[in-house]
Amino acid sequence: MGRRSDHTRDELEQLIIGAGHTLLAEVGYHRFSAREVAKRIGYSVGTIYNVFDSLDDLMLAINGRTFLIWAETIARSLQNAGLDRIALLVASYFDFATSNRNLWMAIYDHRLPAGVPLPDRYARQRGVLTDILRGEIAAVLPEDRRDLAPALARSLLATVHGHCVFALNGTFALLDERDPHGAALARVREALAAAGAHIAV
Repeated sequence: MGRRSDHTRDELEQLIIGAGHTLLAEVGYHRFSAREVAKRIGYSVGTIYNVFDSLDDLMLAINGRTFLIWAETIARSLQNAGLDRIALLVASYFDFATSNRNLWMAIYDHRLPAGVPLPDRYARQRGVLTDILRGEIAAVLPEDRRDLAPALARSLLATVHGHCVFALNGTFALLDERDPHGAALARVREALAAAGAHIAV
Protein backbone atom coordinates (compact mmCIF):
# COMPACT_ATOMS: atom_id res chain seq x y z
CA MET A 1 0.00 0.00 0.00
CA GLY A 2 1.34 3.44 -0.88
CA ARG A 3 2.61 5.74 1.84
CA ARG A 4 0.13 8.47 2.72
CA SER A 5 1.67 10.60 5.47
CA ASP A 6 5.42 10.75 4.83
CA HIS A 7 5.33 14.19 3.19
CA THR A 8 3.45 17.45 3.39
CA ARG A 9 1.42 18.51 0.36
CA ASP A 10 4.16 20.93 -0.75
CA GLU A 11 6.80 18.23 -0.34
CA LEU A 12 4.64 15.80 -2.30
CA GLU A 13 4.19 18.33 -5.09
CA GLN A 14 7.95 18.76 -5.46
CA LEU A 15 8.55 15.01 -5.18
CA ILE A 16 6.00 14.29 -7.91
CA ILE A 17 7.32 17.02 -10.22
CA GLY A 18 10.90 15.83 -9.74
CA ALA A 19 10.08 12.19 -10.43
CA GLY A 20 7.83 13.17 -13.34
CA HIS A 21 10.54 15.33 -14.84
CA THR A 22 13.04 12.47 -14.64
CA LEU A 23 10.58 10.01 -16.16
CA LEU A 24 9.67 12.40 -18.97
CA ALA A 25 13.35 12.88 -19.80
CA GLU A 26 13.76 9.10 -20.00
CA VAL A 27 10.69 8.00 -21.95
CA GLY A 28 9.24 11.08 -23.67
CA TYR A 29 5.74 12.52 -23.67
CA HIS A 30 3.93 9.69 -25.47
CA ARG A 31 5.15 7.02 -23.02
CA PHE A 32 4.73 9.14 -19.90
CA SER A 33 2.21 8.03 -17.25
CA ALA A 34 1.14 9.28 -13.84
CA ARG A 35 0.96 5.67 -12.69
CA GLU A 36 4.67 5.19 -13.34
CA VAL A 37 5.45 8.43 -11.48
CA ALA A 38 3.43 7.15 -8.51
CA LYS A 39 5.25 3.85 -8.60
CA ARG A 40 8.62 5.58 -8.55
CA ILE A 41 7.82 7.67 -5.49
CA GLY A 42 6.05 4.89 -3.58
CA TYR A 43 2.59 6.44 -3.52
CA SER A 44 -0.68 5.50 -5.19
CA VAL A 45 -1.73 7.23 -8.40
CA GLY A 46 -4.65 8.63 -6.43
CA THR A 47 -2.18 10.62 -4.34
CA ILE A 48 -0.91 12.32 -7.49
CA TYR A 49 -4.44 13.36 -8.40
CA ASN A 50 -4.99 14.68 -4.90
CA VAL A 51 -2.09 17.05 -5.53
CA PHE A 52 -2.66 17.78 -9.22
CA ASP A 53 -6.11 18.26 -10.71
CA SER A 54 -5.40 16.21 -13.84
CA LEU A 55 -2.68 14.78 -16.04
CA ASP A 56 -2.70 18.11 -17.90
CA ASP A 57 -2.05 19.91 -14.62
CA LEU A 58 0.87 17.60 -13.85
CA MET A 59 2.33 18.01 -17.35
CA LEU A 60 2.17 21.79 -17.06
CA ALA A 61 4.03 21.63 -13.76
CA ILE A 62 6.73 19.41 -15.27
CA ASN A 63 7.04 21.52 -18.42
CA GLY A 64 7.18 24.61 -16.24
CA ARG A 65 10.18 23.12 -14.47
CA THR A 66 11.81 22.52 -17.85
CA PHE A 67 11.32 26.17 -18.78
CA LEU A 68 12.93 27.32 -15.53
CA ILE A 69 15.92 24.99 -15.99
CA TRP A 70 16.27 26.13 -19.61
CA ALA A 71 16.13 29.80 -18.62
CA GLU A 72 18.70 29.27 -15.87
CA THR A 73 21.02 27.53 -18.34
CA ILE A 74 20.77 30.41 -20.82
CA ALA A 75 21.17 33.05 -18.11
CA ARG A 76 24.39 31.38 -16.93
CA SER A 77 25.70 31.25 -20.50
CA LEU A 78 24.94 34.94 -21.03
CA GLN A 79 27.04 35.85 -17.99
CA ASN A 80 30.12 34.78 -19.94
CA ALA A 81 28.94 35.75 -23.41
CA GLY A 82 31.06 37.71 -25.81
CA LEU A 83 29.76 40.57 -27.91
CA ASP A 84 27.46 38.42 -30.07
CA ARG A 85 24.84 37.46 -27.51
CA ILE A 86 22.28 36.72 -30.23
CA ALA A 87 24.49 33.94 -31.59
CA LEU A 88 24.72 32.51 -28.10
CA LEU A 89 20.92 32.49 -27.78
CA VAL A 90 20.53 30.54 -31.02
CA ALA A 91 23.27 28.11 -30.00
CA SER A 92 21.67 27.68 -26.59
CA TYR A 93 18.35 26.74 -28.18
CA PHE A 94 19.96 24.04 -30.30
CA ASP A 95 22.10 22.82 -27.39
CA PHE A 96 19.17 22.51 -24.99
CA ALA A 97 16.95 20.77 -27.53
CA THR A 98 19.69 18.32 -28.48
CA SER A 99 20.73 17.55 -24.90
CA ASN A 100 17.19 17.36 -23.49
CA ARG A 101 15.22 16.14 -26.47
CA ASN A 102 12.33 14.44 -24.66
CA LEU A 103 11.82 17.34 -22.24
CA TRP A 104 12.05 19.89 -25.04
CA MET A 105 9.59 18.03 -27.29
CA ALA A 106 7.12 17.58 -24.43
CA ILE A 107 6.71 21.36 -24.21
CA TYR A 108 5.28 21.33 -27.73
CA ASP A 109 3.68 17.86 -27.75
CA HIS A 110 1.46 18.60 -24.75
CA ARG A 111 -1.58 20.73 -25.54
CA LEU A 112 -4.46 21.76 -23.35
CA PRO A 113 -8.00 21.16 -24.64
CA ALA A 114 -9.34 23.89 -26.92
CA GLY A 115 -10.53 26.92 -25.01
CA VAL A 116 -8.68 26.06 -21.78
CA PRO A 117 -6.36 28.95 -20.84
CA LEU A 118 -2.83 28.43 -19.57
CA PRO A 119 -2.64 28.81 -15.79
CA ASP A 120 -0.91 31.95 -14.53
CA ARG A 121 1.80 29.94 -12.81
CA TYR A 122 2.82 28.19 -16.02
CA ALA A 123 2.71 31.45 -17.98
CA ARG A 124 5.07 33.01 -15.43
CA GLN A 125 7.47 30.07 -15.64
CA ARG A 126 7.48 30.21 -19.43
CA GLY A 127 7.82 33.98 -19.24
CA VAL A 128 11.20 33.76 -17.51
CA LEU A 129 12.68 32.36 -20.72
CA THR A 130 10.82 34.61 -23.14
CA ASP A 131 11.72 37.68 -21.07
CA ILE A 132 15.40 36.87 -21.56
CA LEU A 133 14.87 36.60 -25.30
CA ARG A 134 12.90 39.86 -25.51
CA GLY A 135 15.51 41.68 -23.46
CA GLU A 136 18.40 40.55 -25.63
CA ILE A 137 16.56 41.49 -28.83
CA ALA A 138 15.60 44.90 -27.44
CA ALA A 139 19.23 45.52 -26.52
CA VAL A 140 20.39 45.30 -30.17
CA LEU A 141 17.56 47.43 -31.60
CA PRO A 142 17.72 51.21 -31.95
CA GLU A 143 16.02 52.91 -29.03
CA ASP A 144 13.13 54.12 -31.17
CA ARG A 145 12.41 50.57 -32.40
CA ARG A 146 12.57 48.63 -29.16
CA ASP A 147 8.81 48.34 -29.12
CA LEU A 148 9.31 45.76 -31.91
CA ALA A 149 11.11 43.39 -29.53
CA PRO A 150 8.09 41.31 -28.37
CA ALA A 151 6.86 40.60 -31.91
CA LEU A 152 10.38 39.94 -33.16
CA ALA A 153 11.02 37.60 -30.25
CA ARG A 154 7.97 35.51 -31.15
CA SER A 155 8.88 35.33 -34.84
CA LEU A 156 12.53 34.58 -34.26
CA LEU A 157 11.71 31.92 -31.70
CA ALA A 158 9.48 30.26 -34.30
CA THR A 159 12.27 30.48 -36.88
CA VAL A 160 14.87 28.88 -34.64
CA HIS A 161 12.40 26.28 -33.39
CA GLY A 162 11.49 25.26 -36.93
CA HIS A 163 15.13 24.84 -37.90
CA CYS A 164 15.76 22.84 -34.75
CA VAL A 165 12.79 20.52 -35.34
CA PHE A 166 13.87 19.88 -38.92
CA ALA A 167 17.41 19.18 -37.74
CA LEU A 168 16.37 16.69 -35.09
CA ASN A 169 13.69 14.84 -37.07
CA GLY A 170 15.90 14.36 -40.14
CA THR A 171 14.00 16.65 -42.51
CA PHE A 172 17.00 18.89 -43.14
CA ALA A 173 19.12 15.86 -44.02
CA LEU A 174 16.58 15.03 -46.73
CA LEU A 175 16.78 18.64 -47.95
CA ASP A 176 20.59 18.50 -47.97
CA GLU A 177 20.88 21.27 -45.38
CA ARG A 178 24.15 20.52 -43.61
CA ASP A 179 24.21 23.39 -41.13
CA PRO A 180 20.75 23.94 -39.61
CA HIS A 181 22.21 25.91 -36.72
CA GLY A 182 24.08 28.23 -39.09
CA ALA A 183 21.01 28.63 -41.28
CA ALA A 184 18.84 29.54 -38.28
CA LEU A 185 21.38 32.11 -37.10
CA ALA A 186 21.56 33.63 -40.60
CA ARG A 187 17.77 34.02 -40.73
CA VAL A 188 17.75 35.61 -37.28
CA ARG A 189 20.49 38.05 -38.27
CA GLU A 190 18.62 38.98 -41.45
CA ALA A 191 15.39 39.70 -39.56
CA LEU A 192 17.17 41.76 -36.92
CA ALA A 193 19.14 43.71 -39.53
CA ALA A 194 15.89 44.51 -41.35
CA ALA A 195 14.59 45.92 -38.06
CA GLY A 196 17.66 48.14 -37.78
CA ALA A 197 19.53 46.10 -35.19
CA HIS A 198 23.25 46.45 -34.67
CA ILE A 199 24.93 43.20 -33.66
CA ALA A 200 28.62 43.15 -32.78
CA VAL A 201 30.34 39.96 -33.94
